[in-house]
Amino acid sequence: MEPLIIYNTLTRQKEKFNPINPPFVGMYVCGPTVYSDVHLGNCRTFISFDLIYRYLLHAGYKVRYVRNITDAGHLEGDRDEGEDKFAKKAKLEQVEPMEIVQKYTVGFHEVLSLFNALPPSIEPTATGHISEQIEMTKKIIDQGYAYETNGTVYFDVEKYCKKNNYGVLSNRNLDDLLNNTRELGGQDEKRGRLDFALWIKAKPEHIMRWPSPWGWGFPGWHIECSAMSMKYLGETFDIHGGGMDLIATHHTNEVAQSVACNHKEPVKYWMHTNMLTVNGVRMSKSAGNGFLPGELFTGDHPLLERGYPPMVVRFFMLQTHYRSTLDFSNEALQASEKGFERLMNAVKLLDNLKPSEHSSFNLSDIKTKCYQAMNDDFNSPVLIAHLFDGVRLINSINDGGTVTISSADLGELKKLYHDFLFGVLGLKQESSFQNNDELATNLMNAVLAIRKEVRAKKDFTTSDLIRDELKKINIIIKDTKDGVVWEKE
Repeated sequence: MEPLIIYNTLTRQKEKFNPINPPFVGMYVCGPTVYSDVHLGNCRTFISFDLIYRYLLHAGYKVRYVRNITDAGHLEGDRDEGEDKFAKKAKLEQVEPMEIVQKYTVGFHEVLSLFNALPPSIEPTATGHISEQIEMTKKIIDQGYAYETNGTVYFDVEKYCKKNNYGVLSNRNLDDLLNNTRELGGQDEKRGRLDFALWIKAKPEHIMRWPSPWGWGFPGWHIECSAMSMKYLGETFDIHGGGMDLIATHHTNEVAQSVACNHKEPVKYWMHTNMLTVNGVRMSKSAGNGFLPGELFTGDHPLLERGYPPMVVRFFMLQTHYRSTLDFSNEALQASEKGFERLMNAVKLLDNLKPSEHSSFNLSDIKTKCYQAMNDDFNSPVLIAHLFDGVRLINSINDGGTVTISSADLGELKKLYHDFLFGVLGLKQESSFQNNDELATNLMNAVLAIRKEVRAKKDFTTSDLIRDELKKINIIIKDTKDGVVWEKE
């Protein structure tokens, strides 16, 4: 099998994947901040890394997949300012902050379950690792890269930059970063404009707070991922992932914290998913074009013509490479729905194919192409295209065409489609699709029985009418040597 190639945000090029301790792979993905419903941008990221996780397992690696839950210390914006989002939500709903955490954590898991995403190996929470974050902050202070002011501890970015490249991940230099950051106000406790909080002093009204060497407070947003990834994956590990919106601030600060603490790069391969758009416009609340997964499933949104099953949405997402922009539209979703059904129908056909003595089906070619696609930076759209090429051959065999397949190759073909469709891509038959498929089969059997009867009476006008009317709703019937078959176009 050809080597696995991964695009590395850190070096901005594709690199051969060489785990630090093969076959073990350490992978950390920034999880959700659980004060609201998970949005589609999160889902796209987690589905993309579910694909990556599944393929690494398929390729024989032992993967420790860590995905955190942010349930403390997340302020409004990336500047360590504003009201705590958990406390704000708790006040609005008149509940304890951890009730908010529990509610939205459960909702997050339910959504990912609908998308058939595998659970991570470990799912640590920020509130469960306060001591690790405090210890890491103390070590960064000891190394001379952080300072305490009135109970808040800040990371000294400009001091760090004297020996290290703070913008290594975002490919921006210090002057550019400073020019795009506002001047400090007279009351600002920070020494430098780019300094960020490792530990934040809690105001009297702040609900979620913990004791520390600097007084009662709570962790900054960035320190949690550095502390938890180091605990479960070591000072340097293989893959760190998240959305591309995390590069400039969160992941840049993660790198700085970890290098300052341990004097080594924390991650070998940084991987990032691209943004979502709707009809070509970036998805956002302010643009009024954002919708939640539940709205996508039910169709209860002004921009949606109808709802789409979770597996159709997952398949739709996987038809675009994780590093490319994904554009939502009703037309694209409906096209994906047809494609998804074609693949599921092909899998059903595999169980009914009659093998021949010899194969004219080039199984080795399609198998090689499937692996080449996934080894090229997990290129799921190319993989899917090759699977569709195989569907045409499967249909040809089923229709009694010139393509033949031996019993041994048929067994291998079934395994190939099972491994890639259900194992790697993580698809499964939708229950609604299965029920509709059963109903459609029963109805079509009745229609074809009527057509067979009128043909026996040489009433070809009615027979052709049935065929033509079915074609209008994208159902094609074919007369073969083994009888009449039908399929969705």
